Amino acid sequence: MKFLKNYNIDVIKLKEGRHEFTFAVDGEFFSHFDVQDFLKDGNLSATIHLNKLTSLMEVEFHINGTVRLICDRSLEEFDQELITEEKVIYKYGLEETEITEDVYMITRDTPSINVAQLIYEFILLAIPAKKIHPDYLEDMDDEDFEGEGELVYFSEENEDEDDVQEDSSESKSESNDPRWDILKKLKK
Repeated sequence: MKFLKNYNIDVIKLKEGRHEFTFAVDGEFFSHFDVQDFLKDGNLSATIHLNKLTSLMEVEFHINGTVRLICDRSLEEFDQELITEEKVIYKYGLEETEITEDVYMITRDTPSINVAQLIYEFILLAIPAKKIHPDYLEDMDDEDFEGEGELVYFSEENEDEDDVQEDSSESKSESNDPRWDILKKLKK
């Protein structure tokens, strides 16, 4: 775990104001985590902008580069470009704890913060859900596009208009087909 100490930021030594740090993220970095099966390697750069204030620290992560993934369709390895930006806030308090997923509490005498785990999590979150090799993007199945462009919800205003249209179409069909008269009486 000595390697992950390279991702420490000595916050106790920092003066108030903006600071910038850059970390390399490569295969050696991923070897220190339980890397997912689909993620093989990477060549990324994580630039961290830290703004130290009297009561908190704002930390912005800018991660860009490429990761080596395994295609879901062909099981071939390919390089996926990855660009992501995230923000985390460190507040000063009585104990070190995670308040929410992007707000952490640290004590004023905390010597350093380690950003390796956050960098790893942000990379995983930026990886697309469907990992398709660029050669197969044009060969996508119709089922890959199922649900795209479908109506997810509708307002009551549209519902009233639809009812009016249905009523007019029913009245046309009523006059056209007398066989349905008995069923329509049951419906009412």
